[in-house]
Amino acid sequence: MLPRVFYTDHHSIPLPDGHKFPITKYRLLRERLEREQLFRFDPAPLARREVIELAHDPDYVSQFLNGSLDPKAMRRIGFPWSEGLVNRTLASVGGTLSASQDALDTGWGGTLAGGTHHAFRAEGSGFCVFNDIAIAILWLRQKWRIARVAVIDLDVHQGDGTAQIFSGDDSVLTVSLHGAHNFPFRKQQSKIDRELPDRCLDTEYDQILEETLPRVARFAPEIIFFQSGVDGLATDALGRLSLTQAGLHTRDLRILRLAREIKTPLVITLGGGYSKPIEHTVEAHAQTYIAAAKFFHEPITSVISPQ
Repeated sequence: MLPRVFYTDHHSIPLPDGHKFPITKYRLLRERLEREQLFRFDPAPLARREVIELAHDPDYVSQFLNGSLDPKAMRRIGFPWSEGLVNRTLASVGGTLSASQDALDTGWGGTLAGGTHHAFRAEGSGFCVFNDIAIAILWLRQKWRIARVAVIDLDVHQGDGTAQIFSGDDSVLTVSLHGAHNFPFRKQQSKIDRELPDRCLDTEYDQILEETLPRVARFAPEIIFFQSGVDGLATDALGRLSLTQAGLHTRDLRILRLAREIKTPLVITLGGGYSKPIEHTVEAHAQTYIAAAKFFHEPITSVISPQ
């Protein structure tokens, strides 16, 4: 049976002309992957409010859902409030929850959304309303008693919300490789932060990632969340790095091999990507999911050096 991925583009967000969020990439990515005939596609279900409140302040959740959030808070998020945004946000969380269940059942799960790592417990930021990864971790803890979780966040922007939510929680290893001089300009403290210089190339990036992954292996997580943002591409309007499609593919394979070697379920979420033209972002995202679909049917070669 083909692996399935969850999508959210059946819910639209009305955005003003010229808005810099690339909302079309979600539909384009699904259509790109459909041509591969490697996946089943399921619409992401809407997450329940009580599950979202595992990670988020109930007042914040209520105010967002009913449209009474302070305008300043909405500006910090970066979207105008709408019913469409509410449904899209709930589906984004629901897709990650469903992919997490698939990962436990089959070894890996994927959602073509999520990775909204700038959302804090009581506020959103940077196009992120609710932190789907944090919600999923706490849901897995509640439902399945999963104790040790690793988050490998490879978006070019630090996973500040995730780091803050799990600050002081030693059962969640938050790992972030991100641009040193990029948003958010006030960084939080992940368990492992690796800052990258502007115009970082594939070789330097790969060396830093290779040095970092053994620490994840030693942590021995029961599940891994891979925030697979592709805004490190040289063509990205917001990235400031100089990575290539080939470099990102090598990155993806390292994460897949790590999960396979330590026999740990893997959840793949989307993340940022703002290339111009947007087709570069879509292709980079697509190769992550194509690699995962193919990889779990192929033998692996170790990429983790003993330390």
